[in-house]
Amino acid sequence: MEALYAIIALVVGAGGGWWYGARRTSVRLAVDQEAAELSRANIIADAETKSREILLQAKDQAIRIRDEAEQEGKRGRKEVEQAQEQLNRRREKLDDRLEQTENRARKIEQREKQIDTLEREAQELKAVQQTELERVAGMSRAEARSELLDKVALEARNDSARIIREIEQSARAEGEGRAREIVITCIQRLATDVVADVVVSSIELPSDDMKGRIIGRQGRNIRAFEQATGVDVIVDDTPETIVISCFDPVRREVARRTMLQLIADGRIHPGRVEQVLKKMREEVERTMRETGEEAAYRADVRGLHPEILKLMGRMMFRTSYGQNVLNHSVETAQIAALLAAEVGADIELARMGGFLHDIGKAMTHEVDGPHALIGADILQRYSIPALVVNAVASHHHEVEQDTLEAVLVETADAISGARPGARRESLELYIKRIKALETIAEGFAGVEESFAIQAGREVRIIVRPEQVDDLGALRLSQDIAKKIEETLEYPGQVKVTVIRETRAVEYAR
Repeated sequence: MEALYAIIALVVGAGGGWWYGARRTSVRLAVDQEAAELSRANIIADAETKSREILLQAKDQAIRIRDEAEQEGKRGRKEVEQAQEQLNRRREKLDDRLEQTENRARKIEQREKQIDTLEREAQELKAVQQTELERVAGMSRAEARSELLDKVALEARNDSARIIREIEQSARAEGEGRAREIVITCIQRLATDVVADVVVSSIELPSDDMKGRIIGRQGRNIRAFEQATGVDVIVDDTPETIVISCFDPVRREVARRTMLQLIADGRIHPGRVEQVLKKMREEVERTMRETGEEAAYRADVRGLHPEILKLMGRMMFRTSYGQNVLNHSVETAQIAALLAAEVGADIELARMGGFLHDIGKAMTHEVDGPHALIGADILQRYSIPALVVNAVASHHHEVEQDTLEAVLVETADAISGARPGARRESLELYIKRIKALETIAEGFAGVEESFAIQAGREVRIIVRPEQVDDLGALRLSQDIAKKIEETLEYPGQVKVTVIRETRAVEYAR
């Protein structure tokens, strides 16, 4: 029985547990279902809200696109209308131009017809006049034409000569005025006291007793001095003076300084000569280098090789017609730079070309050839610009001048050498140049006499009037001037004046 009760109790407990579990499960399912329903409702609400927003945005965008399309269509229609209006206006203009062109064509056609009519009438009138003229003049058409052509040719020659003369006078007046202005400006800016330096070969002695010490016992001192220095020492009857002679100016300068040092020291013997000579050579070398640097600084030329500066300093002992070559080079550089500034050329190129144009004179006795070409070869070895080399090589026309700066270097060289007091010539050279001018002039046909005046700056030529007419006189002056340019070397310019005089003499009886 107890067992039964136990079983019943067990069954009842199991049924109660099951019922409780089932009840709890059903409650949980009901809660979950309610929550699911609520979530689904929320999701549906959100979806409806978003769909309504999307629909609104789509409507707004559609409206905006429609408005933009309408505006774009309005602009397109407006542009089309404007283009149509422009096309209509152009069509109207073209129609007007076409009408004007047709009117002009009709007028031109009418004028051509009138011209043809006038030409026929003129030809008929010309034929009648020509026949009447031949009858009156008694000449044929060919004869009249020949005579007329001769007269026209003569008048043309006279007119051409007159025009050439007027052009030359005008150009000469303007050119001389401008050239004078430029030259005066350059001279004024470089106006300095210039003394023509010469190489001094004579040495003053404190007394005549010094001559015996210079000569030495049996002439050993003077022989040792001449052998060491390579110069000739002339001891004559001139009181308190000896003369040093040598073709090399540098060697002569070294000897001069050596002699002065020996005289000042008072100890003159062969061993002392060699010691002082070595010291003076070093001193002269240093002087040449320093002088070259100073000259380059004065000329405002930079970047030159030390050997070039040394050669330039060497020219302080050289003179040309009494003008110091180094000072002349500095002056030429300054004048060339001023000329280049006036005419708009390269100032630095002109300045360097002017400074180096005579560098070949430093080695003229050592190398054969014109100093311009020698200088050009030297500059090429030291990588000087080609334009500067051309200016140096061409300043005496050994080669063609490639640049305006080369012409300016030549001009500056002539100005520096031709200014008053710069150079002096010997009487023989002066007479030779004067005679050469007269000889060149007298070598032309029709020349009766020639006279070189104004120290060779002008040559006046008297021609035979029966052999040379006015036009021939003009051509003769040009030919003589060209011949002088090709034949002679001269500073500045030479004026050629041809004089033709015709005299008619008659006696009243």
